[in-house]
Amino acid sequence: MTQTPQVPQAQPELAEVRNFRDVGGLPTVDGRRVREGRLYRSGHLAHATEEDAAFLATLGLHTVFDFRNAADIKLEGPDVALPGVRNVNIPLTDPADGAEFWTMVRDGELDQLRSALGDGKAAARMALTYRHIITTRTADHSRVLHDLADDSVPALMHCAAGKDRAGLSVAVTLLAVGVERDAIEADYLKSNDPHRRYKIRRSDNSAVGMSPEVMELLSPLFGAHADYLTAAYDAIEQSWGSTEKYLTEGLKLSPETRERLRDRLLEG
Repeated sequence: MTQTPQVPQAQPELAEVRNFRDVGGLPTVDGRRVREGRLYRSGHLAHATEEDAAFLATLGLHTVFDFRNAADIKLEGPDVALPGVRNVNIPLTDPADGAEFWTMVRDGELDQLRSALGDGKAAARMALTYRHIITTRTADHSRVLHDLADDSVPALMHCAAGKDRAGLSVAVTLLAVGVERDAIEADYLKSNDPHRRYKIRRSDNSAVGMSPEVMELLSPLFGAHADYLTAAYDAIEQSWGSTEKYLTEGLKLSPETRERLRDRLLEG
């Protein structure tokens, strides 16, 4: 009988790995469920404690997909090494790409933040980037899905916060195996849970620098919003005409590959 990786009954709260969770249990449109212990998501692993790493080592991971770019890795550091685990770095577009933009987020004064992020500009930037990832990174998402179908599971997908680049990659994976869209959205929105949410870093930690207005202006950048996923779905419809064509023509998934992917990730 094949040994399966240890699957915790409750989702652990890791000390220095944000937003970790198993996406197992999500329902598909044809009545199946994602198998537990096959696909995980999180923020980066660069600051994982020894205890965090020891827990991750119990999951039997085959591959860690790191969607951070070079700037992220320079800022946060490389992932901790997990024995026997393959690490694959596939840099995806950051919703706040650009050193100048992040400098403004970290150091900008209130008037500058109002100008750059107010009146819905921050949310619009995020939605635009979700669309951009869908339309320009199909080859990257195709590579991930083919890797999963070729048995790169159990797998962990992460970016910096585990919210946008990893969140969208998980969503695409779940679409490919037929998970219900409401369930995909519910899992995506878990990144807003207080204990999962990415910590906003500001150079000015004063009452002014971290004021409620500043936090409200920054919130769209650091939160998960259903409108962002909707923007991604809209991009699929506008670019390919349907989800089915996106999967077959955009992601180049043959019926055989999709069946293998379902066998890897679904129960039954």
